[in-house]
Amino acid sequence: MYSAPTDRTSGVICDQRVMLNGFYSAKHYPEHLRRIRPKDADSGKTLVFLTTNTALPALTPCALYKSRWQVEPFFKWIKQHLRIKRFLDTSENAVKTQIWCAIATYVLIAIVNKELHLDASLYTCLQILSVSVFEKTEPPDDGNQLFLFDF
Repeated sequence: MYSAPTDRTSGVICDQRVMLNGFYSAKHYPEHLRRIRPKDADSGKTLVFLTTNTALPALTPCALYKSRWQVEPFFKWIKQHLRIKRFLDTSENAVKTQIWCAIATYVLIAIVNKELHLDASLYTCLQILSVSVFEKTEPPDDGNQLFLFDF
């Protein structure tokens, strides 16, 4: 639609207002978008960002997108070390509770690992414990089984 003036010394090559022109794209999203093309100072690559925010300076959406990727390694760490494959519920409280329980378990196992001076890595200990916790065992057949709920 049109281009806004840019200061190329800041790294922004262009700052444009665009509309999607594909039949279905334009039909489902008829609003204007902001297209920003910065040159990444680290890699030298030219990137393209689309946003609906027209009020922010051109480099701000680019910086927000770049900082977003710093969150990704954290979620990867959660999946690998805290053994959370899926959340039991999607409410904020449920997600926080599940993450805090997993972190508490991780820290307790780390403390035990350090106190016992184990040769196995923390990751290996977590793997062993997660397997052994879910192994099916036969209950003792001596009639002395304790019941959690005695009705």
